[in-house]
Amino acid sequence: LLFSGVIMFDYIGWPEVGRMIEDAFEQVVAKGVVTYDFARQIDNATEVSTSGFADALVEAINAS
Repeated sequence: LLFSGVIMFDYIGWPEVGRMIEDAFEQVVAKGVVTYDFARQIDNATEVSTSGFADALVEAINAS
């Protein structure tokens, strides 16, 4: 669903937002902050709720 939003932003002519989301996603996952479905597959991951993952994305976007 997250990347559907990225595609939507690209479609409506706001690709900068899509890139911000993609960059934040990469940063957050690289830190090992993920939801349950990914945490099972990543050693030493920090499992967060879906809303916790969204909060981490927003923090990463605000930090950049």
